[in-house]
Amino acid sequence: MEFKDPQEGLERFWKRLTVAGSFVLLCFGLLFARIFWLQVIQNNYYTTRAEENRISLVPILPNRGLILDRNGVILARNYSAYTLEIMPARISGNLDAAIDELATVIDIQPKDRKRFRKLLEESKNFESLPIRTRLSDEEVAKFIAQRYRFPGVDIKARLFRQYPFGDFASHLLGYIGRVTDRDLERIAIEDQDANYRGTNHFGKTGLEQHYEFELHGISGFEQVEVDAGGHAVRTLKHTAPIAGDNLILTVDAKLQEIAEQAFGDRRGALVAINPATGGILALVSMPNYDPNLFVDGIGTSDWDAYNSSPDKPMVNRALNGTYPPGSTFKPYMALAALTYGKRRPEQAIADPGYFTFGDYTFRDDKKGGHGMVNMYTSIVQSCDTYYYMLANDLGIDVIANFMRQFGFGQKTGIDLGVDGTSESEGVLPSPEWKKKRFRKPEHQKWYSGETISIGIGQGYNAYTPIQLAQAVAGLANNGVIHRPHLVQAIVDARTGEQKTLEIAPPRAIVLKREHVDIIKHAMIGVNKEGTGARAFAGAGYEAAGKTGTAQVFSLKGGQYKENTVKEELRDHALYIAFAPADKPLIALAVLVENGGFGAQTAAPIARQVLDYYLLGKAANAPAPADKNPGEEAR
Repeated sequence: MEFKDPQEGLERFWKRLTVAGSFVLLCFGLLFARIFWLQVIQNNYYTTRAEENRISLVPILPNRGLILDRNGVILARNYSAYTLEIMPARISGNLDAAIDELATVIDIQPKDRKRFRKLLEESKNFESLPIRTRLSDEEVAKFIAQRYRFPGVDIKARLFRQYPFGDFASHLLGYIGRVTDRDLERIAIEDQDANYRGTNHFGKTGLEQHYEFELHGISGFEQVEVDAGGHAVRTLKHTAPIAGDNLILTVDAKLQEIAEQAFGDRRGALVAINPATGGILALVSMPNYDPNLFVDGIGTSDWDAYNSSPDKPMVNRALNGTYPPGSTFKPYMALAALTYGKRRPEQAIADPGYFTFGDYTFRDDKKGGHGMVNMYTSIVQSCDTYYYMLANDLGIDVIANFMRQFGFGQKTGIDLGVDGTSESEGVLPSPEWKKKRFRKPEHQKWYSGETISIGIGQGYNAYTPIQLAQAVAGLANNGVIHRPHLVQAIVDARTGEQKTLEIAPPRAIVLKREHVDIIKHAMIGVNKEGTGARAFAGAGYEAAGKTGTAQVFSLKGGQYKENTVKEELRDHALYIAFAPADKPLIALAVLVENGGFGAQTAAPIARQVLDYYLLGKAANAPAPADKNPGEEAR
């Protein structure tokens, strides 16, 4: 039998004990280090995380600012209603199953689910999302009684935007809708992320879009202690929101209503301006649309109806529609002739009813012509031949340079939309424009014959109604042009102080007053003895105006007969005016799509607008009917 050395065994035991002890100490050391890291180094972090589980920071949305006309009529306002909202992060289990269960208590339609899913995809930063809006008192009571069954679901009072007069003035007011990724980009650019937390509506068009950050206000917040079900237990801290600022417009709501009713079922646009300030008095685009339909997301059927309508109600014709100005272009052509010394007022031409240039004959609308025509009669009788000859004598470069001063073919900079996206530029023809417009070299050359039709407001000419209104306002103001604007003042929600907006300084065109007076005298003659005489018979004021008729398609030498042409191919009717002629208070431009002769359809609309503004006459034009907020509910 072999005996082991006790000393050797003892040494082996101590080695094992040392290794085991070291390992245990190492483990305890690591454990202590981890505890120290968590409890000391990371204390603030985990304390905050724990508080976040217990405390919820709930945004409090501010009241959106009101939009009022110049006389205090409220055109856009808010009202409060209850919404059923889901906090997806607090839903345990399948979200669809939870919604199915919720639908046994509250009526939830497929369109509600579809809208909720879209919000879920687009609005990941929001605390809660509405599944049903504008609940009735009965629905609120039914949910409250069974609220315990639905952790993560709650009822909240939210403010809803309302346009009390329905489709009235919709193209200038615009509308708000659900926040999209594109809106979030704009919010980020403006460094407004924190202020928009919890916000699910944003201005999409019109004034609502342009003045979004003034109207929105400043969000408040509540620190709320919540239970395991996500329901509020108590409020720990409350910071009140600050309501958005109110907008006071230059628009006269009654005048706007008169203008809209004057159009009836016809398509078109009207822009009325105060020539001395550039303030918009009325901005009409017909037909209108109902902005209330867009607040919670427009339904498929309503959108299809708007989108497929041949009348295109979503197009703002006043700013986006571009049309040949027709004979409303002639006063500016005559003024250019005086400015550049190409015509004297008394200088007359013999009008045979046509003008031949090369191998092509440009015809006047009056067969046989107007006889001897000077500058006054050329405007009063709207003689085309006079302006065919004048355009040829002036040349396209002179015409383009002169017209550019009045704002033709340029965005006006009106305060609608964002970054000028709401306005079309139009077309002021010139050789430079043609080179940019066409790609093929053979199409880029400007031909002298193209200048002829430019003289009567046809050819490549294409301008927006607001450009026509700005130009006639500048003429009424003796060449001083103000930037058109809709907002007169902003009322600070905190102080109630009314701050008048700073508008870009006016620009002045270098014109001789005697030349301007000659054109004004002729435009007064239009309404006394010319093409506008019937529409302005018996007016209690003296108005200066010019009718216009713009071809939609080429007659190719044929004779125009309105009753034999399809409506969409009929001429556009135009009319520009300012009044009173000696001290203008209002200038306007009217366009009626496919309305035929300007004297027949556009001038009578202008007469109604001027009658009300200058004389207070408002026959058959009641104030817009206010709609009950309840009518906008489901």
